[in-house]
Amino acid sequence: MTGLVRLVRHEAVMLTDVVRWVARRGPRDVHTGDTAVPYAGAQAALMYGLAFAAVVETFVVALIVPWPVVHAILLVLDVWGIYFVLGVQFSCTVRPHVVGADGSLRLRYGAFLDIRVPADAIGAVRAERRYSGARLGRVDADGAAELPTGSETTVTVELTRPIAFTRPLGRVAQARTLRFYAPDPSAAVTAIRAGHPGALRR
Repeated sequence: MTGLVRLVRHEAVMLTDVVRWVARRGPRDVHTGDTAVPYAGAQAALMYGLAFAAVVETFVVALIVPWPVVHAILLVLDVWGIYFVLGVQFSCTVRPHVVGADGSLRLRYGAFLDIRVPADAIGAVRAERRYSGARLGRVDADGAAELPTGSETTVTVELTRPIAFTRPLGRVAQARTLRFYAPDPSAAVTAIRAGHPGALRR
């Protein structure tokens, strides 16, 4: 799947998430016994600020651009930009991380990234606040993949074996460690450990 086709697919999936958010139907794929770990709140101020700035820009452009064709093109781009920013936020809201009732872990970033970790692949977990400028899903030289929110991760999960996943533009990567953001890292760690009694002591 090419990068362009993947982006179009992301857009289509994001649209369904926007509809779900508007309809207030709750998070996707969180079942009975699962624990949802939200992360969208940490970036809400930034995302809504960007959307507001885009709205202001749209009005300013309408006032200063005298050419109808150019104005129409810029208007379409601005409206799409506002939709995209809000769509990302809404998609992240309805697609939280999920600690499964079976001990599995599912880490997501809206419609763009979805990493599924079976229960037997989880070796250790700890609360660990780190600040990072890493790109979403990028794997570093130590085999650690980061899913920061607001340039921050708060939970580190060490795996018993490498887990493969698809990055937003289609490249397949493998990670031995996963770092993600949870607003209450202690609660997230407790939820993950609850699915592995007698394990995860490191």
